[in-house]
Parts: sequence; structure tokens; C-alpha cells
Amino acid sequence: MPYPKRTAALASAAALAGSAVLSAAPAAHADVVDVNYRCQTPIGVKSAVSPIDIKGVESGGGYRITMSWQKGVSSSPVELGKGAMSPSATIKLGGADSGTLAVSGPANSAAIPADTPIKISDLSGTYTPKRTGKVTFTAGTLTIKALGTTTNCTPTNNPGASLTLDVTAPGGTSSGGSSSGGASSGGS
Repeated sequence: MPYPKRTAALASAAALAGSAVLSAAPAAHADVVDVNYRCQTPIGVKSAVSPIDIKGVESGGGYRITMSWQKGVSSSPVELGKGAMSPSATIKLGGADSGTLAVSGPANSAAIPADTPIKISDLSGTYTPKRTGKVTFTAGTLTIKALGTTTNCTPTNNPGASLTLDVTAPGGTSSGGSSSGGASSGGS
């Protein structure tokens, strides 16, 4: 009976091919990191802790980076109607790259009741590597614009990186900071 041997040989070849494909994929390591935010609001200082998740998906010559909040931060003394609140944030780059990546997202899709934690929608931006190597992505400042006011929430606990990507710069290694998607080169 040659079929069982042939099936086993094909399964072994498929397993080897699958592991070769997996080893060719870029390495990524993600952690959900608790970030202690200090929010300077129009009515005073508020504090909140939110677990932050940052994910990266290869897209063209760069990466689509998405930042997610697992708990709400800050609050408003008045209800924020649908579309009244617009969030944005920065992500600090480290390791082989430096600077910040700007991420943004949609306004709130439903009204947010007064005095309840504001749930931030997923924020995203595009990161284009300027250097080859391991790049870390760490939560930076969150900005909430609502009803003509701006609230800035800054991490106070020096959080660790939520994402590490092993990236290759287009055309090899060069110096520089982050780019595209509203990113800017600069200090942290």
C-alpha cells in the first residue's frame, strides 16, 4: 500500500514548507501594558489606568499600527453627544528608530453620559521604517477634543513597550525618525 507512505511524505513536506513560511514572516511581540494617565481637563486633573494594546500589521512598504484602550479614561461633567469627542494620540518609537507616530480615530459613535469614563475608539496610523532592526512602540500622550475643549492625558508610570516589531527599512538601513501617517521625527 503506497498511499499511507505517500500521504505521510506529503504531510512532512507541507509541515516543512509551512515552517519556512512562518520563519520568513517579520517577528513581532505584543503585550498589553497598564498605562497610568494623568489627564489635564478643563475642570481639573483626573487620573485613570487603562490597559493599552498596540498591534502592527504589514501594509505595503510600512505597517498599519493600531492602539486600543481596554478601559475608559477621563470623564466629562456633561453628556457628550454622538460625534462630539475626537481622540488622537502619539506613540513613542524606540529601539532601532526614534521619534513619535501620530495615530487618530473616529469621533464617538454614541453619546457618552456625564461623569462616566470616556471609551476611546481604536486609533491608527501608518509607520514606515527608516532603520532596520527591532522597533518598540510605547503609549504616549492621548488628546481628547470635545465641545471646544482639549484634554491632554500623559502617562505617569513610564510604561513599557506594548509592541516590538522586527522591521526592514526600504532599501536597507538609513538614519532618520518615523514618517507618514502624521508621524514626526523628534524626541520623546
